[in-house]
Amino acid sequence: MSIEIRVPTLGESISEATVGTWYKTAGEAVEQDEVVCDLDTEKVAIEVRSPKNGVLSEIVANKGEDVEVGALLAILNEGKAVVKKDAPAAVKSSSKEAEAKPLVQPRRAKAPEAAPSAKKMMAEKGIDKKDVKGTGKGARILKQDVINFTDVAAMKSQQEASKQEGQIEERIPMSRLRQTIASRLKSAQNTAAILTTYNEVDMTEIMKLRQEYKENFSQKYGIKLGFMSFFVKACSNALLEVPEVNGEIDGTDIIFRKYVNMGIAVGTPTGLVVPVIKNTQDMNFAEIELTIASYGKKAREGKLTLEDMHGGTFSISNGGIYGSLMSSPIINPPQSGILGMHKIQERPIVVEGNIVIRPMMYLALSYDHRIVDGKGAVTFLVRVKEALEDPRRMLLEI
Repeated sequence: MSIEIRVPTLGESISEATVGTWYKTAGEAVEQDEVVCDLDTEKVAIEVRSPKNGVLSEIVANKGEDVEVGALLAILNEGKAVVKKDAPAAVKSSSKEAEAKPLVQPRRAKAPEAAPSAKKMMAEKGIDKKDVKGTGKGARILKQDVINFTDVAAMKSQQEASKQEGQIEERIPMSRLRQTIASRLKSAQNTAAILTTYNEVDMTEIMKLRQEYKENFSQKYGIKLGFMSFFVKACSNALLEVPEVNGEIDGTDIIFRKYVNMGIAVGTPTGLVVPVIKNTQDMNFAEIELTIASYGKKAREGKLTLEDMHGGTFSISNGGIYGSLMSSPIINPPQSGILGMHKIQERPIVVEGNIVIRPMMYLALSYDHRIVDGKGAVTFLVRVKEALEDPRRMLLEI
């Protein structure tokens, strides 16, 4: 019995994906729920698993192809794989004559056909179709195959020229995730009226608190007490006080929320992803730290799901872990605000008329001026600063 393996539902607002790596080849046995390939979407990589035990008889969509929801990926023959055993030597060759002359003469393989658009392009560019590898059904040459061939030829030419000049370059295609990041960030700049306001926070009290209770916290909850939970709590409290920073523009309406879904920007080898912690206004420090650790592990292993990154109302980006001292983060539409954390650096500041050395961090709030006024943005950032410089405020929610 043949079973079709098709592109699954990809999630809200996602209708297309790119075929990534095939982990099985045609003719190879697969087990139920075994991963056969993955799909790169604009947000995450999705694993496609085998619905039954069987043999992968045909791969229809090759690596790099764009496929829509419901598109056919492969054909699976249900059942156990049949392994052909070698025939006895006497059966393999009954005579020298049989070995020398096959019973059926093999037909000469036909040259692969080419799509009309591909033929036209090859004729215009003077390309011999024997040089082009077809990826269509039956090795049919598609227009994209010709484009890829010309790109590769141009790249090789550039690389040869660069080598002669002592310069080496590498060209790789952008992943769908990277394309989406580029598109969304540019769209945010073109659509939202983005402004950034800055402040600085003295991290002395938080660092003292962490030092005093880190062992007890770790023993009780099995997780280290980091800085991010303080920032998540401080922002959650401030967002409920200044709801427009937690809001969203929907046409000619403004959506105000009485809950906070905090997006935490995480860098991965394939690009920036923003998993979302739901209802942080009701979470304690341990719950936040455990959730962040879980998302961090899933991000590194490439196992984040669409649900993990859906529904954010505000985001935090920590450029300080890479050494950034100051930056202006870009909001993640349709959100109206994002907080940028930065490197903690000892600097001289004036406290009660005296110059002292304190661990300081610059904070940056980028916001959409269409919904957030300057007063609201500054008030939000001041509330975050006050909570971080006196962590007892977060316990008392003042």
